[in-house]
Amino acid sequence: TSIIGGMASTNTSIDSWYLSLNKSELNPPGYVFGIVWPILYILMMVSAFLAHKKIFSIFIIQLFFNAAWSWLFFRFQMPLIALLDIYLLIAINIYILNLMYKENKLAFFLFIPYVIWISFASYLNLFIVINN
Repeated sequence: TSIIGGMASTNTSIDSWYLSLNKSELNPPGYVFGIVWPILYILMMVSAFLAHKKIFSIFIIQLFFNAAWSWLFFRFQMPLIALLDIYLLIAINIYILNLMYKENKLAFFLFIPYVIWISFASYLNLFIVINN
């Protein structure tokens, strides 16, 4: 999904649109995303492997909504719809956390950083919706 999601934000007109937005003071510099996401994808992969019997189908669905967010936000420049997507993504992943907790505690703990990160991303998205 990182490749599919990344394809949504590879365009100079998208870059100029995003740069023109009013963003939160907590918005990290761009390079932080390039560091954080690979780490999160590794943790997600290990978590999914450890708990795959319980979460496989729902995990695939959350990957879809994860990739869809980039397309909705960057490519289609629809921050409000992207915000609704990320709220749904958070809800799905809280459900996944619940399943992981019952299946494999290590998977549960390894998955927490991803849920925290997308929750933070939802704040950044909400800030853009409110202030633009």
